[in-house]
Amino acid sequence: MLNRRYLRIKVYQALYAFGQSDGGSAAKIEKEIFLSVERTFDLYVQLMLLFGEIHRIAGNRILDRKQKHLPTAHDLNPVLRFVENPIMVLLSESKRLLLESEKRRLGWMGQGEMLNKLYKQFEESEEYKRYAEATTTSFAKDQALVLHLFLDHISDFEPLHDYCENKSIYWLEDLDLACSLVKRSIEQLKPGDTDLALTDLDREPAEEREFISTLYRKTIDLGEEHEKHIGDKAANWEADRIAISDMILMKMALAEVKVFDQIPTKVTMNEYIEIAKAYSTPKSKAFINGILDKLFIEGKESGSIKKVGRGLLEN
Repeated sequence: MLNRRYLRIKVYQALYAFGQSDGGSAAKIEKEIFLSVERTFDLYVQLMLLFGEIHRIAGNRILDRKQKHLPTAHDLNPVLRFVENPIMVLLSESKRLLLESEKRRLGWMGQGEMLNKLYKQFEESEEYKRYAEATTTSFAKDQALVLHLFLDHISDFEPLHDYCENKSIYWLEDLDLACSLVKRSIEQLKPGDTDLALTDLDREPAEEREFISTLYRKTIDLGEEHEKHIGDKAANWEADRIAISDMILMKMALAEVKVFDQIPTKVTMNEYIEIAKAYSTPKSKAFINGILDKLFIEGKESGSIKKVGRGLLEN
């Protein structure tokens, strides 16, 4: 199943759209969430495929330089550290990634000019040069170099943003989310891995849909009740003066903590505070934390919040 924070963000975006739709269809917007999740997963796979393309370009550059009319000593004895980087090799040879790309009909055919420009920019970076010239390396250094490639070059590459915008109406909007999945995937790799062992490729779409649908519908169904509770706890604030984003996130948190009895209360609290940092106002973190803390305590005392499973009763 995809990272639940990502799914929560998708539901948040849909609830925001529903609130601004002036009587729009909740069911239609719910379908849009499912479609958006799939398109963002497409983008995640597409970005993961970039490592194989960059690895191939690097290998071809070495061969081309050796075959020059008057090759230099450096051309004939190139530094192979990058093309031998075990993470780049794993990503370029991943059978799981290949199967996923074939199933989704994804790839970078016809984008050679853009990819060569991207590799040239990366090859000229100080980080790449230090890595190539170092006398020794380690898995941590190999991993750091791949993260540098992605975070400082691929994710900020303007032609890539243009490509995403032209490819899908969803892709540019969800580029940050997809990039966070790629970053996590690289960070999860460990020495000795022979293929990707990623939670984001071990998907359970039925579980994703159930989580999305339940959270989305219950937030709407319990919306008026929760808005009243939030207003009662927001001293000196009328409910209609609370930022829309804050109100949606708190309603979602209250729905989640009541409906999903196996998700610890602390996890729910932390997740919505983290989402608020990215999607709400600078003061939202403290405000949301204060309101939810009061409501969660009351919910436990009244019995409206019940958790099951080992270690959850006190959470």
